[in-house]
Amino acid sequence: MAKILVTGANGFVGSALCDSLREQGINVIAAVRRSAYENEYEVGSISALTDWIPALEGCNTVIHLAARVHVMNEKNINPLAAFRAVNVDATINLARQAAQCNVERFIFISSIGVNGAETFSEPFSELSKPQPHSDYALSKFEAEEGVKDICAQSSMKFVIIRPPLIYGSSAPGNFKSLLKFVQKGLFLPLSLVKNQRSMVALDNLVNFIKVCIEHPKAANQTFLVSDGESISTPQLIRLLSLCMGKPARLFPLPVCILKLGAFLLGRKVMYQQLCGSLQIDITKAQDLLGWIPPVHMNDGLHDAAERYLSEKII
Repeated sequence: MAKILVTGANGFVGSALCDSLREQGINVIAAVRRSAYENEYEVGSISALTDWIPALEGCNTVIHLAARVHVMNEKNINPLAAFRAVNVDATINLARQAAQCNVERFIFISSIGVNGAETFSEPFSELSKPQPHSDYALSKFEAEEGVKDICAQSSMKFVIIRPPLIYGSSAPGNFKSLLKFVQKGLFLPLSLVKNQRSMVALDNLVNFIKVCIEHPKAANQTFLVSDGESISTPQLIRLLSLCMGKPARLFPLPVCILKLGAFLLGRKVMYQQLCGSLQIDITKAQDLLGWIPPVHMNDGLHDAAERYLSEKII
């Protein structure tokens, strides 16, 4: 029977992944910072000194989701060092111990931020030159390189997955904020935005990770993953509004004014995510692995909106 270690197992992606793997009868070692259930493995705050050996014994695969993510109102004097401590040093430590324990495959969930913050004439692909646009993205890229180096010196194979925004009813971050704005019927000055953004439904990402666990052609490969479709910010808001039975309260404001306001308020990243384009080409995943996203974007967004509403009522 397969035995898989999943780090960050109680997070947005990790909890869904663990549930899906267990439904298949797979023995999952769910590594979490603080254990609340009997079937979880408590590791505390991960670092370069974390002892993973007890959790790794007998494991065929490691799926590494745990990370220090974007921090709002960053107060750390050296943010890059803080990101590197968790995202680079702790990841390399885990990968090194996994190789020592004869783990066959190390699946590292990275970020599309490794490729950059925005696309213009062409979508990102695995052939695009990495251009990490933030301390977080840089730490993810450095972790990718560290994992590759360890695998090159051992029999362990790597799979690197770079997802864009992952959406679902309980998604954190910007998608959660957007659901909240739509549900409250807030006015949003975004009707003139003309962009195209790729996203990935939680169910699609979980499905892709599961494909990468066993597919022989996934070994030692990097993949960009998405729903295979793109949507503009106004279209996204209108669709979520329709699904929630709320009016889409969009009004026109010149994009140049939005950009100026965002920069003056120190919200450059938010502006890029709402107004910029970020498109992903998933041809490699389709051709090499035969992967087709099982959930269409419209269906995924409809489900996310409906679930969000039902969870709010409960």
